Amino acid sequence: MPGKPYLTGHYTPAVDEITATGLTVEGVLPPELTGRLIRNSHNPKPGVTPTHWFKGSGMVHGIRLRDGRAEWYRNRWVRTPALDGAPYMTDRGPDLTAATAGTHVIEHAGRLLALSEANFPVELTRDLDTVGPHDFDGKLRSAMTAHPKTDPLTGELHFFGSSPFPPYLMYYVADGAGRITHGFEVPGATASLKHDFALTRHHVVFVEGTVTFDPTERSGIPYGWNDDQPARIGVMPRGPHGAAGIRWFPIEPGNMLHAANAYEDAQGRIVLEGPTVDREGFRLSWNWWVGAPDRGSEPNTRSLTRRWTIDLAAGSVAEQTVDDLAVEFPTLNEDFLGAEHRYQYAVSFPDRYGFGGYGIVKYDRVTGARRVHEAGDARLPSEAVFVPAAGATREDDGYLLTVVSDLKQDSSRLLVLDASGLDPIAAVQLPRRVTAGIHGSWIPDADPAADPVSGPEGSGN
Repeated sequence: MPGKPYLTGHYTPAVDEITATGLTVEGVLPPELTGRLIRNSHNPKPGVTPTHWFKGSGMVHGIRLRDGRAEWYRNRWVRTPALDGAPYMTDRGPDLTAATAGTHVIEHAGRLLALSEANFPVELTRDLDTVGPHDFDGKLRSAMTAHPKTDPLTGELHFFGSSPFPPYLMYYVADGAGRITHGFEVPGATASLKHDFALTRHHVVFVEGTVTFDPTERSGIPYGWNDDQPARIGVMPRGPHGAAGIRWFPIEPGNMLHAANAYEDAQGRIVLEGPTVDREGFRLSWNWWVGAPDRGSEPNTRSLTRRWTIDLAAGSVAEQTVDDLAVEFPTLNEDFLGAEHRYQYAVSFPDRYGFGGYGIVKYDRVTGARRVHEAGDARLPSEAVFVPAAGATREDDGYLLTVVSDLKQDSSRLLVLDASGLDPIAAVQLPRRVTAGIHGSWIPDADPAADPVSGPEGSGN
């Protein structure tokens, strides 16, 4: 569709829902890959042209692996009121059930949740059918971020809800059984866009960038760059009484959408990293998202990895750009979430001049080395999801799962890379070219006998 890059090329929406079984596997799938890779994307229905990429309805894509086989692929729209045109803003205020639900998908306490940051999460079945909105038994009093964090030590789910209107920021913790144990307003927050956050062993870390509420924005996503909006990092002690101890630290202008990780170092300082854009980088991305891109540009063309070191004792922040490669969608071995990690991964993008190309990147934060698995001509990989190997002894003992869209072949495949060297191990041929999307999760089987194969091959149910 002319003028709408998010409806063309790698981002061309799927027009229907299908189920296919008995997928072709190249190479050998490791037996510990027994579970489901589920990935989310913005995918408007045929005939619908959203005014912003983020306003496209959610569609989840699932791939079921077991015992070295790829048992099924299926895709389903997340069936919320918004899918059928229900408005988000009503005469009673926002309808938090009218979700696009197209940003992320996670599992917590046995519930599969499709997420978008302006709404309640939407529960799905194991077969990706929609159950309905989930408000944690009425204890969720705001929208929920698309980027909750599961503490690998406690199993708690930490998340927030942000709004362009007061209260600007709410913070919640749910226990391993899915019950919210505490939630409160975070003092001192503003209407700055807060898409992601970070968790350390002892702190919650919020980032307010130079993008904030803009009532003049007509795309339906009311945010824009504003030089008068101070960029800040908020550091809050974990726990039900953390609000009293939050501190805000000024940083240089910019906007970080996704945090790679945060941790306390040996000196007690908090180290935070994530891809960040400057004003021009945000302008280029925003123009693409609203369908008015600069020639040859696409999102993330000026997104560079940034590191902030917050010295709580001195009350200061040191910051630096640590790499010159355009990247987004950082991931890591989530056993190290909140702790000092050596390795992190990302998707690389060409810069606005076409240099760099698509690929999967591995950073060694100890040696400073950068390794890139190049995707190849006209191939775009999705966010690389880390899965630990059986009996892993090193941080990078494991696999990276990424869905690669191939425009030349009009096809997609699930690519399994060795996380240590980025060498391909196996690939699963998918029955369609999967729309380029945003985030997803690997959900291992809790019960190896669970989830029997359902639906005939190629059926469109």
